[in-house]
Amino acid sequence: MADFMTGDFDAMYETFQALLESFPPSEAVKRLELFGIEQKVIEQIRARHEEQMIRIKELEEPHAVVMGNRDTWYTGPQAKDKCWPAVARLLRKDGWPEDPAIRDLDDSSTRVVSLLNHPKEKSFSTRGLVVGYVQSGKTTNFTSVMAKAADRGYKLFIVLAGIHNGLRRQTQARLVQQLVEPNPSMWSQLTGLDKDFTPQENPAGYFGKSNRTHVLCVVKKNATVLRKLARWLEKASDYLEDCPALIIDDEADQATVATKSINPLIRDIMATLPRSAYVGYTASPFANLLIDPSAEDLYPRDFVVNLPKPAGHFGTEVLFGRYALDGEDQADVDDGHDMIRSVPTDDVPCVRPETKADIDGFEPVMTDTLLRAIDYFWLVTAARRVRGTGNPHSTMLIHTSVNTAVHNSFKRPLERLRRRRAETLSDVAVVERLRSLWDEETARVPAEEFGETPVPFESLLTELPNVLDSCRIIMDNSSSEDRLDYENGPVVAIAVGGNTLSRGLTLEGLSVSYFVRSVSAYDTLLQMGRWFGFRHGYADLPRIWMTDELAEWFRHLATVETEMRRDINVYMTEAETPLTFAVRLRTHPALRVTAAAKMRSAVTAAASYGGRRVQTHFFHTDAEWLRGNIDAARDLVAASLANAVRVEDRSAEGRFVFRNVPYDVVTDFLATYKFHEKSPENDPELINAYIRERVSSAGSLSRWNVAIVGTPNGDPFVFAPNVAVGRSVRARLADSLGPGSADIKTLMSRRDAAVDLSGDVGGLKEEAIMRERQVQLPDTGLLVLYPIDKTSEPNPPKKTRVALDAEDHVIGVGLVFPQPRDKDSTVEKYISADLSGVRIEDEDFSLVEGEDA
Repeated sequence: MADFMTGDFDAMYETFQALLESFPPSEAVKRLELFGIEQKVIEQIRARHEEQMIRIKELEEPHAVVMGNRDTWYTGPQAKDKCWPAVARLLRKDGWPEDPAIRDLDDSSTRVVSLLNHPKEKSFSTRGLVVGYVQSGKTTNFTSVMAKAADRGYKLFIVLAGIHNGLRRQTQARLVQQLVEPNPSMWSQLTGLDKDFTPQENPAGYFGKSNRTHVLCVVKKNATVLRKLARWLEKASDYLEDCPALIIDDEADQATVATKSINPLIRDIMATLPRSAYVGYTASPFANLLIDPSAEDLYPRDFVVNLPKPAGHFGTEVLFGRYALDGEDQADVDDGHDMIRSVPTDDVPCVRPETKADIDGFEPVMTDTLLRAIDYFWLVTAARRVRGTGNPHSTMLIHTSVNTAVHNSFKRPLERLRRRRAETLSDVAVVERLRSLWDEETARVPAEEFGETPVPFESLLTELPNVLDSCRIIMDNSSSEDRLDYENGPVVAIAVGGNTLSRGLTLEGLSVSYFVRSVSAYDTLLQMGRWFGFRHGYADLPRIWMTDELAEWFRHLATVETEMRRDINVYMTEAETPLTFAVRLRTHPALRVTAAAKMRSAVTAAASYGGRRVQTHFFHTDAEWLRGNIDAARDLVAASLANAVRVEDRSAEGRFVFRNVPYDVVTDFLATYKFHEKSPENDPELINAYIRERVSSAGSLSRWNVAIVGTPNGDPFVFAPNVAVGRSVRARLADSLGPGSADIKTLMSRRDAAVDLSGDVGGLKEEAIMRERQVQLPDTGLLVLYPIDKTSEPNPPKKTRVALDAEDHVIGVGLVFPQPRDKDSTVEKYISADLSGVRIEDEDFSLVEGEDA
């Protein structure tokens, strides 16, 4: 009270913050009134709190979509806090820089806590989702959220840590280290490093008024364990009325959504807690975003937070590149680092049985690519010892199958190889082969590009014997006793495994991955990318061996991820809420978005092409397929010549434009031109259906401009008499689609979308060009043909590009659709895929039912 009498405003505001410990903001203001504080001063306090609220809501990162006007009671840490400062101290000790790493973590965790309910509200049941990146520090983020929530009065913390013991133990260890050990008198634990939840005799010992500690419980998503926890909490109901609880669901898309045993048990646990907040964390939220929002389920109805990608994180796009989104120029989208190495499809049966009948007695063959990968791993480990920086552990992942018998079959061949390599280090031929491998890899990815110090081969030779001697061959699966353990000194290991290595578990110092596992869904595939994460001190050295098809799948996934996150960010700026928006998920012909059971509540997505550019970048390279497209293009040019209102010959620029061509000429062409089957965005039936719908409903798109774009300097390609342009050069990506197919990634430039516009528009950006199209040609579509030289050597040479090497010249197609003036037409675009011809090994969720997970 004395503070108020002196008029010390800062002291008054601190008192207001202290009141927020016990009351929501509106109630805390009333308490100030009861203290007799002048209304003018109260308004100043309210204004400062409002400023803090706005600061949190308008943080540049992370972006969030929020239901309604949630009361932002939490405005950041306070000087008296214990748990969050302890987390921050440990991170500094581990080498985290204050700016930007700890500052960004502080901001992002504050934003999440601000979206929880005030712990003193009488009752609440919040449901939120936090979207991160694979191996990007999600555990550190939710640990920080837990710390800040504990500092403000949340009492019970339940962490659902995947479906395997390894991840549960790893998560428990992290939380004990960062939350419990710095403030041991503030915490009680219901679980331990080696024990999942078992019912305690006396709930009062944890939740009674005499126990002021926070309660930590880290459990697997295992039906037996969760059932025990739900029953115990139900018996403790008398003590839970005043027990604000935070449930963190790590890997929230796994075993939570549409899993008959797990999903209801999580909801049963929430039902025992009158004040509870459920926050799912995942890098693959596809299933979570397809839950029926109207059902009593775990759809993130209150908020979705989009965590920023941390600096230095190796994510899908960084490694594999991606395709352009609407409004982007493909030339501005990176191809990814040159770190992916191709495993020939002929090698796959050598390292994975083709059928279940082949599993018994299977023995893997040490193929050339697998031998290169293993030798490179030992060289990388030696190089990292020479540098003496970064993570002290060094791991290689071999992931070819979900079957434990297949994993175990690698044990003897790998041990033999390790012994043989150790014995032959004095063999000149072996040393020269290793030298050649090292020189080739370090030339393709120079250390200097990542700010690292090059390591000459001679420096490796003194380290290699010790590397080989210390290297362990570990079968890490649900039936093995020998597991990866990073807690007892530096580890060098080649880990062979399946599901236990594919979710949540961090492979410390992962340098090399050999991955040929077939999977059926985006989320499963993305989570298996254990190579994503941070590579401080060896950012130039990681490599991934996989099939070209898998590399293309990951490139597609990078595009899906970027588009999904962009949608969330756009919805945030458009005042949408989780109950009024639905994130669109781009489809793929060989992959489901998520497991079929998790898509039961999904609807077919509506595809509209208004304001979009569509272009081809996948092609078959055999002569018959290519000649069919050449014939279709020549027929289109002949029909355009016959029907165009005006023909513009700009062959000196490598261009022709045919104006006001009837739409049926275009739809006839699209019906005969062959699009590559791995181009779902180029579905000719959908495009033609969309064109006809626009023509019939709005009279738009009844006329088209057809253009040919080549190069003045190229060898001529003849479409018709007196209609010829020089062939363009488009090299293929080095890790393209395998034999017989090519991915050129870039076809249509920004300038080409303006080929039929008048005036000087060549220097405009994409958005400006599309706006100008609305002014000049609001109802006219544009179709562009590109003749591409069949050889197409990369010029200048690029590590990620090779010659196109097709059997005939390639015809590329680009389409530009005007933005409709009224509501756009839509056509259905299905989110499922025909997987009947693909042999798939899905994740095995049977373990969530029993005790042995």
